[in-house]
Amino acid sequence: MFVDVAKIHLKAGKGGDGAVAFRREKYEPSGGPYGGDGGDGGSIILQGDEGIRTLMDFRYKRSYKAENGENGRNKKQYGRKGRDLILKVPVGTLVKDAETGKVIADIKEHNQQVLIVRGRKGGRGNAKFATPTRRAPRFAEPGRRVKKEL
Repeated sequence: MFVDVAKIHLKAGKGGDGAVAFRREKYEPSGGPYGGDGGDGGSIILQGDEGIRTLMDFRYKRSYKAENGENGRNKKQYGRKGRDLILKVPVGTLVKDAETGKVIADIKEHNQQVLIVRGRKGGRGNAKFATPTRRAPRFAEPGRRVKKEL
């Protein structure tokens, strides 16, 4: 069966939250902030492939979500970045926004990659907010949520 039109739902990964942690050592009375940053969320990329002739795969699975970023941890450990999701589509695919009808991308060549939905940034840990006057901040930045889904 030949399918040349498909409507799918795409969602990028959200960023991981920053951590609030403090360094504690035996001979350090005020250790200071030690929280790490959250990882960035994964993006969704469409890649042209000459071996695919139809959009049949998108007829049965209509919802795709990239991986979220990992939260930050103590000891200034950063969270892992979410993996990007690469969807293979036939060469000549025209990508449109369902709400507005605006053309987002036109995939014309083999292995051409187009970023469709960008993953969100991870939050900063409390170690990034330390200043000479604010030595031990007790807050961190949350990861950013997805603004718009396609």
